Amino acid sequence: MVTIIFCKQSHKGFLVKSRDPVKEVQTCTKMSSAASFSVWDYVVFSLMLVISAGIGVYYAFAGRGQSSSADFLVGGRSMTAVPVALSLTASFMSAITVLGTPVEVYQYGAIFILICFSYVLMVAVSSEIFLPIFYRLGITSTYEYLEMRYNKVIRLFGTVLFIIQTVLYTGLVIYAPALALNQVTGIDLWGAVISTGVVCTLYCTLGGLKAVVWTDVFQVGIMLAGLLAVIVQSVLLQGGISTIISDSTQGGRLNLWNFDPNPLRRHTFWSITVGGTFLWTSVYGINQAQVQRYISCKSLFHAKMALYINLVSLWAISICSVFCGLCLYSVYKNCDPWAARKVSALDQLMPYLVLDILSEYPGVPGLFVAAAYSGTLSTVSSSVNALAAVTIADLIRPYFSLSERQLSWSLKGISLFYGAVCIGMAGVASLMGGMLQAAISIAGVVGGPLLGLFSLGILFPCANAKGGLAGLVSGLALSLWVCIGAQIYPPLPENSRPLALMTHGCNFSGGTNWTANIDDFILKEQRWGGLAGLVSGLALSLWVCIGAQIYPPLPENSRPLALMTHGCNFSGGTNWTANIDDFILKEQRPFLADNWYSLSYLYFGPLGTVTVITVGFIVSILSGGTQMKVQSGLTLSKEDLTFYKAYNVLKAKVSSSAGNFDLVQELEKSFGKTNFAFCDVELSTQRPA
Repeated sequence: MVTIIFCKQSHKGFLVKSRDPVKEVQTCTKMSSAASFSVWDYVVFSLMLVISAGIGVYYAFAGRGQSSSADFLVGGRSMTAVPVALSLTASFMSAITVLGTPVEVYQYGAIFILICFSYVLMVAVSSEIFLPIFYRLGITSTYEYLEMRYNKVIRLFGTVLFIIQTVLYTGLVIYAPALALNQVTGIDLWGAVISTGVVCTLYCTLGGLKAVVWTDVFQVGIMLAGLLAVIVQSVLLQGGISTIISDSTQGGRLNLWNFDPNPLRRHTFWSITVGGTFLWTSVYGINQAQVQRYISCKSLFHAKMALYINLVSLWAISICSVFCGLCLYSVYKNCDPWAARKVSALDQLMPYLVLDILSEYPGVPGLFVAAAYSGTLSTVSSSVNALAAVTIADLIRPYFSLSERQLSWSLKGISLFYGAVCIGMAGVASLMGGMLQAAISIAGVVGGPLLGLFSLGILFPCANAKGGLAGLVSGLALSLWVCIGAQIYPPLPENSRPLALMTHGCNFSGGTNWTANIDDFILKEQRWGGLAGLVSGLALSLWVCIGAQIYPPLPENSRPLALMTHGCNFSGGTNWTANIDDFILKEQRPFLADNWYSLSYLYFGPLGTVTVITVGFIVSILSGGTQMKVQSGLTLSKEDLTFYKAYNVLKAKVSSSAGNFDLVQELEKSFGKTNFAFCDVELSTQRPA
């Protein structure tokens, strides 16, 4: 029997004939992928990689005469504001932003745009509280401050937490664009993961921080270009911006002003602005990857200007990604690709949209994939460089005596090592949920307590090592508790409030066979051999068996037959009537599941920060912290504040312009002399001689 399938490729189609149903679907998939990713797409994508690698190679050769560890880690402390600002943006505006934020808007609404308010608060706090301290100390690793302020144990604790957080986050960042490549081009998923990590690691290892910064500048432009391509084409297809806004309004996606104070609600004005401020302050205020860039600036003024310029680029990328989400909803408002099983995961929606609306324009799908890939390259290279910096500064240099040449080679070797580790962690990322929520959860659980630890030391002179350690352990334990609980008992829909997704407009007939006998939309991975199959099968069997014991099947599946008691002779007048529900073990969600564990994921960070500060302050007071003397320069002073400096400058200018003019004295001299009627000297009617 010969089967004929019509393969969909945007607005085109072609026939595939085969006697093998598996082979026919695979052929259809390959032909569709080849048609969607043309030669020009590969040219655009490859050009981005070549330019990124070329920047790394250039700085590798240009910096041969300056091969010290300081040049590699902090760019010789000679960078200016604009490139550092764009690098700050690129470091954490990764493929997760390009792929995850539009899906967040598509599923939960545009309220996430309120994160722009938290950027303003974050920049103000970071530039006024944390930046002056770190720049004044001139440290390579932010965790050097913890030893200066507390002790060596807390420094090591902070370093280890940062390494764990960064490796987990970077693994997720590597996995995201590999997923995009797999969906759009059909390239092997894990081949893309490995190639991503290898390219990032190599150009970071070759060029150091200068290569990372200037590559970030180029990649921010690529990210914006990819997002704008999707926006422009969507607007043209839908008939204008007003149509997209109208569709989003009717679909409930413009849910911007939700002031519900309930902390269990996933997204509200308060959770996004307050939780987002804590989250991004933990990134821009104390994270090694960002502080390393501040320290590389040639002056404190350039460092602060970099933060404020970065605010503009953050807004630009966030607004574009949110509007892409509205475009995504407008295009698929009547036929959700995920519910219709046209994609196997929500995170594939943006690549699917690009394939659907841009495949007729050679090179544009390649531009979008380059945008996602650019975000990954910038983030992974920044993370690898930061991991190498803290490892050298906190774990090697204090304990081993190495020459500058040995340190330089050690940095390159450590960079390669962390690149390999991050590639391995991408496998863990494939098991997580939505990219955006997973990334924010990782950053919040670890970043929140670390932010509290630094804030305690900078803002409270009475804080001591005992208080800092007690607060850090308490905050980390509490954040992990609620985060793990939220994974075991996901919040109910009444708290997460996903918006409706429709499929009544889908056309499943005739042309497109999206419901083939095999699962077209599950990511195809290579078989790893008999050993992997044995391990997977055993794990799956145990999982199902244990799960069946914890959660017994429902009555409609087990179908117990009726049991009668009407013929029983109950003494004492008791007439117990059997009810089938009495034999069924009812699943009960514990009290904490719908209260504590349902806390919005955006509050994981603030929870850890506030806990560390509160516990640390109390323990410090009780352990004699009020009597300790803190070294000068380790706590915030009024001289560090921009407003105080501006006040002093204004005061000095007013004083200099006034000169020695004393208004009070002049008034005393001239009092009464302009009007003789009030003069204290007797009037004389005689003319003076």
